[in-house]
Amino acid sequence: MNAIIQTRNLSKSFPKRTARNWRPKVMSGVWQGLLMADWTGLRQAISTQTTNMISAIDDVSLTVQEGECVGYLGPNGAGKSTMIKIMTGILVPTSGSISVLGRTPHENRVENARQFGSVFGQRSQLWWDLQLHHSFELHRRIYGVDPLEFRMRRGELIEAFDLLDILDRPVRLLSLGQRMRAEIAMALMHNPKLLFLDEPTIGLDLVAKDRLRTYVRRANRDLAVTVIITSHDLKDIEEVCTRIVVVNEGSIVFDGPISSITAKLGYTKKVQVTFDRDPGNINLLGAQEKNASGPVRHFLFDDAAPSILSSLKSLDTSAQLVDIKIEDPGVEDIIRKIYANWST
Repeated sequence: MNAIIQTRNLSKSFPKRTARNWRPKVMSGVWQGLLMADWTGLRQAISTQTTNMISAIDDVSLTVQEGECVGYLGPNGAGKSTMIKIMTGILVPTSGSISVLGRTPHENRVENARQFGSVFGQRSQLWWDLQLHHSFELHRRIYGVDPLEFRMRRGELIEAFDLLDILDRPVRLLSLGQRMRAEIAMALMHNPKLLFLDEPTIGLDLVAKDRLRTYVRRANRDLAVTVIITSHDLKDIEEVCTRIVVVNEGSIVFDGPISSITAKLGYTKKVQVTFDRDPGNINLLGAQEKNASGPVRHFLFDDAAPSILSSLKSLDTSAQLVDIKIEDPGVEDIIRKIYANWST
């Protein structure tokens, strides 16, 4: 497998300027309005500014292999957008190195752009007043895709994203769910190797979100497109990605398969225990009870607690155990816990 993105000790800082307080002196006489300020004082204030640097990305080393689907997560201000802008060549890193598709992004922005696809949930790339199929054709011409190759790929994407019935509609008449499906399909029309999705399900209802996630998984699996997703809806990550990268204050705090995040960061299992009658007061070793009455009881087990089976064997009650339901936490629960720790 080949590395499609590789960074080494990548950092990006921005200047934060703080000027001294300055108030204009009012000139006497008839000259008012624009001439009332003491511009010499303003120039002096600007010249005495102090400059501090804010680190948006701090010494990040990251490798994304061809064909991976990676969720890039973090709270607001963690450096997610800055990293995407550096990957696409919009920003130049302060230090370190980055290679995307074998090139330095900011030095080869045009060449790389032809192999990128991107969808930003709040920014449409479709032509608002044109019929959808015209947007697709304009996209073909912009990227210089061979007409025969384009027709074949267009047909595959229209079928995969269920767009046949809306091709003749102006984009402004599409529902948000239809538009987002069309956005992703168009982003794939020129056969990109890398797809960036920034909040792709924002504003969609539950049904539309589920369908869109299915299409993204299909694009990654069937079309071998490498996908990078940033999203505040963690279901996007849990249901689409196989790997997550969690960042905070510009640094990576976790990088690995979703299946291993619980083992590394800790989690809490939810256990529902049903008795044939109210067992009264019970004490389940290593568990926190969430409700203390009735035949159905709910407990939380921390990953450091004794095994659930051992705890159940220690129960001292005359009530008969009828059913046990164990629910592992989702990625959303775990990341929410991490975010809460960062904010305290």
